[in-house]
Amino acid sequence: MTVTLLLVAIVILLCVLAEKFSGKFGMPALILFMFIGMLFGSDGILKIPFDNYRLAEDICSIALLFIMFYGGFNLKWQAAKSVAVKSILLSTIGVAVTAVVTALFVRLFLGYTWMESFLVGAVLGSTDAASVFAILRMKKLNLRDGSASLLEMESGSNDPMAYMLTFIAIEMICAGKAEHILQQIILQLAFGTFIGAAFAFLTIRLLRETSLISEGLDTIFMVAMLLICYALSQLSGGNAYLSVYIMGILIGNSPIKNKATLIPFFDGVTTLAQILIFFLLGLLTFPHQMPAIIPSALIITAILTLIARPAAVFLLLKPFRCSARQCLLVSWAGLRGASSSVFAIMAVASGIVMPHNLFHIVFMVSLFSVAVQGTLLPNVASKLNMLDDNADVRKTFNDYQEDSAITLMRMFIPKGHNYENRLVREVNFPTGSLALMIKRNHETIITKGDTRILANDTIILSVPAYEPSDSEQLIETRIGSDNNWCNHCISELSLAPDELIAMIIRGEETLIPDGKTVILENDVVVTYRE
Repeated sequence: MTVTLLLVAIVILLCVLAEKFSGKFGMPALILFMFIGMLFGSDGILKIPFDNYRLAEDICSIALLFIMFYGGFNLKWQAAKSVAVKSILLSTIGVAVTAVVTALFVRLFLGYTWMESFLVGAVLGSTDAASVFAILRMKKLNLRDGSASLLEMESGSNDPMAYMLTFIAIEMICAGKAEHILQQIILQLAFGTFIGAAFAFLTIRLLRETSLISEGLDTIFMVAMLLICYALSQLSGGNAYLSVYIMGILIGNSPIKNKATLIPFFDGVTTLAQILIFFLLGLLTFPHQMPAIIPSALIITAILTLIARPAAVFLLLKPFRCSARQCLLVSWAGLRGASSSVFAIMAVASGIVMPHNLFHIVFMVSLFSVAVQGTLLPNVASKLNMLDDNADVRKTFNDYQEDSAITLMRMFIPKGHNYENRLVREVNFPTGSLALMIKRNHETIITKGDTRILANDTIILSVPAYEPSDSEQLIETRIGSDNNWCNHCISELSLAPDELIAMIIRGEETLIPDGKTVILENDVVVTYRE
């Protein structure tokens, strides 16, 4: 037992170090987690024999549910809602199209049976949330046209569809027929959606409106509710991954207590889950079998990357008038990873035998995908001119916080103001603030205690940043031409009783609005909501 604990600790430590130094190696850390697993595996240095697919399926399924939940929990709906329809189409119809097109070409080029080909397509149909999130955040890819939110929401929500297609393929191969498949699909979607929404509603009510949860136990309570949601969805025949994803979105975008504590907790748990999955994937592999599998894996990778994924993306995004550049970027960003490998483990654990071990094929495809597509994604985005210097990919996540603990405030001094003709040291500025400079005509004056304030001066103050409580929200909304607020003054808007427009950012100008202020296209409106 002691030796086992020591090995587990060493593995985790090595993976943490791999995360730290992955940038220096020029590859995503997830690949290094795989290689560490391979070093510990049957063909590695320690030669730990591990080929228990049933146990691996159980462990990876639990790890994947935390990844799915946090993918929803950390998705900022305010940023993602503008691309929600496109994301949902990609995560449902797009997965099905990718699976079918992949199956057709696998059958054509590799000679697998139709059902084996469909199983390969189903398992590889979804993009991997862990891989996509890791690349976007580590490389700080600030993308144009809402592409970051599109990729985050799609990759976070397409596993349920891939799971359902994999389930269908396994049932048809094992049973030899598709009896009651349509009924099972409907049950999966209906129960998965209902249970996820119900548990989200119950969790939010308990956290916001009761004192049943003791202070400091929020994280334990949330884990318990998440596990119950997953288990009940499984027992009822629902799509458990759909349930936990919906639960995550609804809770993560609700004003609940101690969200500032829950986000770093689940971020850490999800990181550990990613380490666990990718390490297990490496541990399960037998590298001496890889040379025979590499040609097939390369062909499938090429089919996915160059044919199936682009076909699905262009088919679904072009009707929305998305540019060819955006479609190409979204196609290239369709990384395969942990989820595909977990579904492959499920198929192998079900007793399905193929000419080449399905898990090893999917492992190699995922390895090629993360290594090649993931590593080249920043270059592809740059070549396609899809990088946006004015965007910040971090703002598309709920865990985003401004780096600075202070903010700057501009104060105009009109003629007759009680600050006029007074020295800086004689003025009682707001508590905690400091006068940094004065803008006078076209001159900038660095203030000192004996600096005199004149009429028409603009004083620049540094003030402590306000940290809203868990029940408060500051929401930024960029106003498009189709927004209902565009070209209307604030007094004409139907705002909720607990909603206030606190600030408008117009170009380089920051406005403190009143009822007569007209909201224009491209304004960024900062709304306070309790």
